[in-house]
Amino acid sequence: MTKLAIFDCDGTLVDSGATIHRALSETFDRHGLEIPPARESRKVIGLSLTQAMAALLPEAADADHAELAETYKGCFHQARRNGLVEEPLFDGILELLDSFETEGWLLAVATGKSDRGLRLCLESHGLHPRFLSLQTADRHPSKPSPSMALAAMADAGATPAKTVVIGDTSYDMGMAVAAGATGIGAGWGYHDETELIAAGAVAVANDPAEVMAIAREAVNG
Repeated sequence: MTKLAIFDCDGTLVDSGATIHRALSETFDRHGLEIPPARESRKVIGLSLTQAMAALLPEAADADHAELAETYKGCFHQARRNGLVEEPLFDGILELLDSFETEGWLLAVATGKSDRGLRLCLESHGLHPRFLSLQTADRHPSKPSPSMALAAMADAGATPAKTVVIGDTSYDMGMAVAAGATGIGAGWGYHDETELIAAGAVAVANDPAEVMAIAREAVNG
């Protein structure tokens, strides 16, 4: 039976926090707003852009959130054109992907990035061909909606019982629970262990090397 591992991108596959915070800082500066501290800003990574702005500025109007999201896109695209986007893979990710593939798992990504942003990120690391299904904010509501996970399972022909979601945020774990899949917390990312467990993670891996054993138990148990 098909086994599927769905990965979040930012904070799980790649460490993009510094680049995202720089783009947020420029966005807020352009709008005359005070940027929240980096730790607070990183808490919204994983949400779709408009939802992330709403989480950072809940008192602002919906139109303002949408405008901020558009400004952020422009800042990020300019940073990419200037060669300033840094999205290094976390240590151990390549080995983890190898382990999943060696054991016959299919791989997918579910992310708040756009199609373009995800493609460029994965291509920069030579990873794009390894993922059967790529689900982004361009076609889905924001996590924790199960939409992205359900679409990835449909692409792979996998059942929720044979699907794990590896992600670093409570939004990833909420998506997994809503889709009936198993959520495995990526403890090397941007939310802490208590948040991940509270959102439904069955376990939190301290590093990528710990994920495989948790995934095996999840689908075999």
